[in-house]
Amino acid sequence: MATAQKLKQVHVINHPMIQHKLTIMRQKDTSTGKFRQLLREISMLLGYEVMRDLPMTTQKIQTPVCEMEAPVLSDKEMVFVSIMRAGQGILDGMLRLVPSACVGHIGLYREPKTLVAVEYYFKVPKDIKERDAIVLDPMLATGHSAVAAIDRLKETHPKNIKFVALLCSPEGIEYFHEYHPDVPIYTAAIDQKLNEKGYIVPGLGDAGDRLFGTA
Repeated sequence: MATAQKLKQVHVINHPMIQHKLTIMRQKDTSTGKFRQLLREISMLLGYEVMRDLPMTTQKIQTPVCEMEAPVLSDKEMVFVSIMRAGQGILDGMLRLVPSACVGHIGLYREPKTLVAVEYYFKVPKDIKERDAIVLDPMLATGHSAVAAIDRLKETHPKNIKFVALLCSPEGIEYFHEYHPDVPIYTAAIDQKLNEKGYIVPGLGDAGDRLFGTA
């Protein structure tokens, strides 16, 4: 059972537009193109909440009417870290919000029998110590890939880390926060459970296959 402290680190963003779009994504007959479009749209909506606490300052600007001190972001130094390959679907939406953000990639695959994450690629900005990292992966299922990604990312010492997933399982959240209780999770839904194959139930199938049409 998750502790109260761990539950505080899970933010379920249940905005009606997110939930409506997620329902369409769950349907097995939703096309690849539509699935891709919806994931991009939901990612933008999630991004508003994930970045709600970005620090602000002001700068002097000239409007058509007068001069004013206007609010602007005080620190744009962030990096979106996509867990390949399915993280690309969330990355596209996030970059529409912050096109100036740097991008990192972590390549992981689940070993079919053990479900353990195996790394095959890692690339992040050299100045990541000066940046806030937002890690992106559509599914937090067993949690193995997410934990492995955060383990690896922490070796580079970013300023802080947040994790964004479209869907989570209770088991995945529990496993993730056993290893990384300091990293908050942002998600659109916490589903019922994992099945015997490590898929989220009811879920939406394999996000990568549905995103890239490789099912």
